[in-house]
Amino acid sequence: MTKKSLPITGLLSLLTSAVLTLCAAGGAAAATPYTAVSSFAAPGTQQLVSLATTNTDPTGYWTPERMQAAIPGDVLAGIALARGGTSSTASGTVETGPPVKIASAKGSSASLHQDEDPIDHVGKVFFTMGAFAYVCSGNVVVSDNDSTVATAGHCVNEGPGAFVKNFVFVPAYLNGKAPYGIWPAKALYTTPQWRTAGDIRYDTGFAVTATVNGKHLADVVGASGVEFNQDRGLSYQAFGYPAAPPFDGQSLKSCSGDATKDPINPQFKAQGIPCDMTGGSSGGPWMVDSGRDSYQNSITSYGYPGGPAVIYGPYWGSVIRDAYDLASTS
Repeated sequence: MTKKSLPITGLLSLLTSAVLTLCAAGGAAAATPYTAVSSFAAPGTQQLVSLATTNTDPTGYWTPERMQAAIPGDVLAGIALARGGTSSTASGTVETGPPVKIASAKGSSASLHQDEDPIDHVGKVFFTMGAFAYVCSGNVVVSDNDSTVATAGHCVNEGPGAFVKNFVFVPAYLNGKAPYGIWPAKALYTTPQWRTAGDIRYDTGFAVTATVNGKHLADVVGASGVEFNQDRGLSYQAFGYPAAPPFDGQSLKSCSGDATKDPINPQFKAQGIPCDMTGGSSGGPWMVDSGRDSYQNSITSYGYPGGPAVIYGPYWGSVIRDAYDLASTS
């Protein structure tokens, strides 16, 4: 079968134009001096889930050439930010609920990022939307099913709109190598606010992967603990695979710092840390140092190209915990 190359350059130009047009049209993002682009990209009992593949075997779709050519998912979150980033519902629910910590049983230059050796449970996310292939980052988190990957909401769902297709997770990716294989998702979850309104305050998603060779993902690569409803202003280390220049998406990077409010769009209620990672790092985990263990407490959601070298993540409160619980127990 002849393989067709994907028209990546044309799509990037089109989406960039769309973001700029939306910013000019009005809304919260129009007042900012920067174009809002992300990826570095309401509670309830409704089970927001979709089959993750259109092919019977999505791992066969993801050839090395398609992985290399995938578009950073920040262009998807950028549209949500330009639209204003929040919905009219659940305005007071970002920080409700008691603190929750769920432990895992598994055990200098001018740049703001650090080069990292691969981490078994951190990897790259690949998916398709329409005719195009995208890339984000993700992390395996502790779950009842031992098969749950945390990433950005815009890496599992259009926000608002349909769930993505052909979603796979490649743990410990390095220079085109998949040392632990390619793990296809059998189901995808996100918050109602992201799915119905593209509300950037709830930009988090979870993928439940199928077993590979009879094994569950966390049993092979381990998993991080998770925290919800914690204090703001914590110290984080954020991991991801930035793919937009000057990076190439082939190796893991990290940034560290104390979280501060987003001064450009405070209504997003996000927290930011100094970081120069670019598109492709969205969905990567934000880890809090907790003694011997590290717990995930957010994901990389958005940044402001041309603005401060800062990446922002959503506050993980009860709404995001509800989505996690649905994924974990599926």
